[in-house]
Order: sequence, then structure tokens, then C-alpha cells
Amino acid sequence: MPIVYEHLLNYPIPEIRQAIRWQDTALYNFSIGLGQDPMDESQLDFVYEPRLKAMPSMAVVLGYPGFWLRNPDTGVDWTQVLHGEQSIILHKPLPAEGEIIGKSRISAIVDRGPGKGALLYNERVVVDARTGEKLATLEGTTFARGDGGFGGPSGPVKKPHPEPDRAPDVTLDLPTRPEQAIVYRLNGDHNPLHIDPAVAAKAGFPRPILHGLCTFGVVCHALMKSLCGYDPARFGRMDLRFSSPVFPGETIRTEIWHEDGGAAFRARVVERDKVVVSNGLFRHP
Repeated sequence: MPIVYEHLLNYPIPEIRQAIRWQDTALYNFSIGLGQDPMDESQLDFVYEPRLKAMPSMAVVLGYPGFWLRNPDTGVDWTQVLHGEQSIILHKPLPAEGEIIGKSRISAIVDRGPGKGALLYNERVVVDARTGEKLATLEGTTFARGDGGFGGPSGPVKKPHPEPDRAPDVTLDLPTRPEQAIVYRLNGDHNPLHIDPAVAAKAGFPRPILHGLCTFGVVCHALMKSLCGYDPARFGRMDLRFSSPVFPGETIRTEIWHEDGGAAFRARVVERDKVVVSNGLFRHP
């Protein structure tokens, strides 16, 4: 069935209540590469329970309602969807332990026309379950490649943040591990594309790829180290576009340009000199 615009725009995405244990926070931080150097005291703050901090990017796995676009009544061909863009606005540092509620919705749908797909803009607000205080707002763009031409609006389309036309001011290389996708999926993203070689081959990849949101986390680590001194209170907003997949074991180089209030950034894999994240925007609180 094709997309029915009003039905999908108002689709009842389940609200998720989630308890966070310190083990969940440490696992997430470890799954995006924190703790690879066990003598780095700054990284130990994110994997050692007596002084545990949550990385800002952990918001992407909080209150996650699951792959609801796979439901037949959405009208979306879930086999043709791609995660195109992702942002986090951090309203205050995330708790390492506690209980949260995730409230998700479709905020806009853009019909790019027959054969050109559709853009689904989504929003999730993560709040403290005890106080109701807003912790983070996540915004994402899903490219539904097989679903254009249903008669929906043709805009507006989000404009990407421009990349400076000069050498970056800062570069930081962070390695990924060969088994990193296997670890990252323990956060709740169980797409077999990231673990099953047969599924990866069917999708056209020589081997399983890293989750896009794991790449997001690695780049968040680079920004936290380079721009925030590993202090979550200095992190305000992060916004990027996914350009190409990463294979576990590759090195992600984040390239950063200083701007008023924050920075622009992009990332590439060193081994293939391939841009994997583009049009990045970072802002301090």
C-alpha cells in the first residue's frame, strides 16, 4: 500500500519508558569506542562506574520505539529506507542512571515525486520520568527511496550546514574495532545488516557495516575530546548528514573547523579516504 499522508504524519508511535542502569551507560560508551586506552583517565570517566558520565550521543538509544516503519500499515517500503540525517540537542547532561520517557513523532513528510522517494522527518523528546524535565531532543531524516509520488507536499526540505572551503583547524583519528557492530547492537538496534554476512551481501556490501548511529557516536566522541574537554555540560548541539557506510575496523577521521559558537565538521574513513559524514554542525550550549 502507498503512503497515506495524514495517516503517516499522525502515526501512533509508542511512547517508551526506559530504566537506565550504570551498566547500560558503560556499555553504550564502550560500544562507540570509549576505553580503548585503559590508561586514559578522561575516557575511564565513561566506562568506570564510580565516576560514570553519559556521552551526549547516548540519547539516540534512549526511548527508542523500535523499527516501527516496518509495520505494514505505515505504507512505507521498509526495505528501501536509509537513515539520512541525525541531530541531538542536549538540554542538560544525560543521567548515567535513572528512568526516562521517549516521545516520538513524525514532524513532516516531503514527497520528492514518482521514482524519487520521500523524506520522513522525525522527532524524539527524551524526558526525565521522575521530574518531567526535558533532557534531549533528537531530530532525524529517513529517506524512503521507494515511496515517492503519493501526493504529499514537496517541501520544505532541510538545508545542510555548509562546509568551509579550507583546510580543517583540527583533525582527530579514532579507530573502530572489527567486532564493534556486534557490540553496538546490544544497545537495542538489532538490524541483521550489521552482523549477518548473508544479509549484508544481499544489500550489496562485502561484509556487515557499522551502524550509522555508531558512527554518529564515534564522531560525538571526537567532538567531545576536541571541543568540550570531555565535559558533557559544554555540549549543546550536534547535527550531521550520513554520506557513506563505515566497515568495522576502519579508522574514522573527524575534521573540524572552528566557528562562532561552535564548529563545522565532517568525517572520513582513513583507509579508503571516503567521506562518511558531511555537513556537520556543532554548537556549545
